[in-house]
Amino acid sequence: MSAHKSCTALYHYQRYLGGRVSLRTLRNQAVHLFPTEVLTNMIIADRLRALREQKNFSQGEIEKRTGLLRCYVSRVENGHTVPAVETLEKFARALEVPIYQLFYEGEEPPKQLNLPKRKTAANIAWGGSGKDAHMLEKFRRLFSRTTENDLKLLLFTAQQMAGKKIKRQAKAPESR
Repeated sequence: MSAHKSCTALYHYQRYLGGRVSLRTLRNQAVHLFPTEVLTNMIIADRLRALREQKNFSQGEIEKRTGLLRCYVSRVENGHTVPAVETLEKFARALEVPIYQLFYEGEEPPKQLNLPKRKTAANIAWGGSGKDAHMLEKFRRLFSRTTENDLKLLLFTAQQMAGKKIKRQAKAPESR
């Protein structure tokens, strides 16, 4: 069922009830009647219109602020068109609200979920924290007191050791 047909059906049902029930109440109770995408579109449409009216903007002002045609703004607000995320960003900018408010009706920002924290580049890199950081600090202090010839010798030795390790790893699969 298209968004237009579902809006029209709810409107006629509201008129049948004598207008005693708001369209919002009917939409909330219509979850089992209509596909989720239709209801989501209707909620976003209502939210865009409510925010626009709250800011006392006309559809023409939204047209100027977003670069979208007024007829398109109307189609979105009436639930006939599902806007892309980029378009919703334009609406949010034009309405001077954060984008989450297009999906959320509360006054305060929604509570953030308690998700596990992502590791930063500093935490992933060797020497970013713990024992590795302590060891890296020791190396830094020691290398700052080392002469240039000794540093060259250390780097040469490290390269030789790394090269032997790589050669050993390359030969290991062949011997199996």
